[in-house]
Amino acid sequence: MSHAITGMGAVASTGRGVDELFESLCAGRTGRAELRGFDRSRFRAQYAYEVDDRPEPGQDEPGRATELLSAAIAEAVRDAGLDEDLSGVPVLVGTGLRELRSAELWWREDTKFSDAGLHFGTALRERFGADHTHTFSNACSASLYALALGSDLLEQGGADTVVVAGVDVLTESMYGLLERVHPAPPDRVRPFDRNRTGVLMGDGAGAVVLRRTDGGRPAHGRLRGVAVNCDAYHVTAPDAAGIAEAMRTAHRLAGVGPADVDLVMAHGTGTLLNDEAEATALAEVFGADAGRPLVTAVKSMTGHTSGASGLLNLIIGLRALNEGRVPPTVGLEDPVDEAAEFRFVIGEAATEELRVAQLNAFGFGGINAVAIVEAGR
Repeated sequence: MSHAITGMGAVASTGRGVDELFESLCAGRTGRAELRGFDRSRFRAQYAYEVDDRPEPGQDEPGRATELLSAAIAEAVRDAGLDEDLSGVPVLVGTGLRELRSAELWWREDTKFSDAGLHFGTALRERFGADHTHTFSNACSASLYALALGSDLLEQGGADTVVVAGVDVLTESMYGLLERVHPAPPDRVRPFDRNRTGVLMGDGAGAVVLRRTDGGRPAHGRLRGVAVNCDAYHVTAPDAAGIAEAMRTAHRLAGVGPADVDLVMAHGTGTLLNDEAEATALAEVFGADAGRPLVTAVKSMTGHTSGASGLLNLIIGLRALNEGRVPPTVGLEDPVDEAAEFRFVIGEAATEELRVAQLNAFGFGGINAVAIVEAGR
C-alpha cells in the first residue's frame, strides 16, 4: 500500500499554518502559557498550550474546535490544489472530545450554542459543501485511526481522494481530571524526562489530503502503512506489549524493518506511565537498531493535543523528512532508563538526511495507532 499525501494543514499553540508551526518547533519555541480560557483559581495546575484566539483572558467562546478544524482543512485543501467544494469527497475526522467545551459553556454559563454545532459535519457542509463526513472518537489516537480508515477507502476503491483531519481543544473537565492524576500539578510537558510531573493539554488541529495517486502534483510524501489495535489492557494505563504489536504491524504493512526507520515522532505525553511503556515497546521492536533513528516528541512544545496529535506528528514528521530538519524535545534533560539508548533530538533542531518516519499515537483503553510515511522528494 502507498498513497500520496498531497495537502497538509495545521494549527496549534505554536503556530497557525504548517510553515509557521514547523519553524516554531524547529526553533524550540513552546506554546506554554498561563491558562487563558477559564478560571485558573479552580485548578492546581496553572498552565496549558492554547491557541491564543480569544477576545481576552478568562473568556472562552463556543465552537473553537470546529473553527480550528475548518482552518486546518482549508489549508490542506488549498495546498493540494483543490477548490473548497468537497462535495463527494469523504472527510474523516478524529477527535477525543469533539465540541465538549461548547457543551460545558452552555451548561455553566448559558452560552448560546446550537446542538447542531456539536457535530462537525454541520459546519463542514456549510463551509466546504462536504456531504460525506464521519467523526471518530478514539481518544488520543483518533486522527491516526481516521487515517487508517481513509487509507482503506482508497485501497478498496471507495474514493480517489480523502480528507483526513483531527482536532481537540481544552475542556475544563479533562484539564481538571488530568491535573489530579499526579501527586504534584504539572507545570509543563517534559516527555521521557525522569523528573517530569505529568501532562498538560493543548489546542490543535491537523488535516491532510490523501489520494490514491499524486494526480501529477508534487506530493509531500507517501503513506506506506497504518496499523491500529485495541489491547484493552486498562482504562487508562498503557500496555507496552500492545504498543509493540502496533509497531510491528505497521512495519509489516509498510514493508519496512526497524533499520529502515530514520525518524520516530514519539507519542511522548510526559505522563508517568506512557513514556516508559512507549520506550519499552520501541526498544523491544527496534532491538539492536534502537539507537539508530532520531527520536523527538513535539508535545513538549504543543502540549497534548489529544485527537489531533497523531496527524500533527505526521505533518511535522513529513516536513522533517523533506527538509532534513527535526524539532527538538524541549525540557528533556535526564531520559528515563527505558529510553537510555535512543538518539533524542535535544537542545536544537537536528539536521540529517531522512527518508522514512514512524508516527506514534496511543490512547486510553489501549487504542494504539502507528503510521509509516516516506519523504516526497
